[in-house]
Amino acid sequence: MKFTKWIVTSFVAVMLVASGCGSKNSVDTAPLEKSFASAEPANKSAADSAASAIKSEDYPGAMAQLQKLASQAKLTPEQQQAVKDTLAPASKAAKDGQKAATDLQKSLPKP
Repeated sequence: MKFTKWIVTSFVAVMLVASGCGSKNSVDTAPLEKSFASAEPANKSAADSAASAIKSEDYPGAMAQLQKLASQAKLTPEQQQAVKDTLAPASKAAKDGQKAATDLQKSLPKP
């Protein structure tokens, strides 16, 4: 009975972590998408890729695209600010997800 309880508890914990406890994506991509709507094709593509990655909760992929954008010298001040404003919460979300996975891993009993 204890083993079954442990399996059910572990399954519920994994599902909560995987679903983000039912929360919606907390990173707003609208300012990023708006500021790059009329940008050069390469920059617009990178911004669109970052926004798509954020929407699918692929924060490491989004951060890579945002860092690529941030390194561009030809960004307008509005675009630079949009990248900074999007990078901060995406970075926090990635760290929170990694911490939750690590905490869950530590809570599981050793085989």
